[in-house]
Amino acid sequence: MPRLFLTHEKMIELYKNMVTIRRFEEKVSELFAKGAIPGFVHLYIGQEAVAVGVCANLRKEDYIVSTHRGHGHCIAKGANLNKMMAELFGKASGCCKGKGGSMHIADYGSGILGANAIVGANIPIAAGAAFAAKSRGTDQVGVAFFGDGASSTGAFHEGINIAAVWKLPAIFVCENNLYAISTRANRTIPVRNIADKAAAYGIPGVVVDGMDVIAVYDAAHEAVERAKRGEGPTLIECKTYRFCGSFEGDPQLYRSKEEREEWRKRDPLNFGRKLVETGHMTDVELEKIELEIKSTIEEAVKYASESPYPESEEATTDLFA
Repeated sequence: MPRLFLTHEKMIELYKNMVTIRRFEEKVSELFAKGAIPGFVHLYIGQEAVAVGVCANLRKEDYIVSTHRGHGHCIAKGANLNKMMAELFGKASGCCKGKGGSMHIADYGSGILGANAIVGANIPIAAGAAFAAKSRGTDQVGVAFFGDGASSTGAFHEGINIAAVWKLPAIFVCENNLYAISTRANRTIPVRNIADKAAAYGIPGVVVDGMDVIAVYDAAHEAVERAKRGEGPTLIECKTYRFCGSFEGDPQLYRSKEEREEWRKRDPLNFGRKLVETGHMTDVELEKIELEIKSTIEEAVKYASESPYPESEEATTDLFA
């Protein structure tokens, strides 16, 4: 796939967004270990290029549906960091009033229809968002992010099948990080690439290096343009890797230290060094970005820490039967 021309400003934006996700997640890991964040946490460290590369092609009015590992998607789509951190703390000022937590972040104003803790369940939702856009006659698109394990669920088939039949403006982004919790993908998936499954639906299946933000950006750009032209959905498989465990506290006995170290060499944030080497940034500017982002995240932690918890009478508010 030929590489698109990206402006200097766009490349800096991509890098900043990836660093923001990384530092946010590192802070979440630190806070979770201290007991400041309740519940369960699944970090996105290592997969930043996927969320950023895809969402850089989307507008505020386009839709995404996320997963239990969704912080990166939400940040890349423009969610407010203060409200996200407050949500993780279970505070009333959170984007879901403290009732959703890490695995259920939603922000309709940013086109985030919600993270979904049920593996694969978000795929038909993205198809539904795309159906709504097509019915209204808008040029919005619906994007589902999901892991390799989700590609073996019935929801994967149902969501992509109906999107293909009706030529819906949907993009299905598989983040193949090689493991469904602790089960290696090649033990449960009988084809070499998950993108090969696209042939069953008569739609394009694209494989990209999920550690390369530009490669992801290019693939997503073509998929979005195809969707807007009324030509239907695309399945993009991003070969990526989570540097952390499946969940915080995961002992990771199912994969070797050597494997983890080998993937670390392909860190998506190496993009910053490439920008310096090609004259788009200086080392001073690189450091300035780091300091600004760390300061912004500390402000988010302060906001979350100082926010109140929901009142007990709020427990049944916003519930629908």
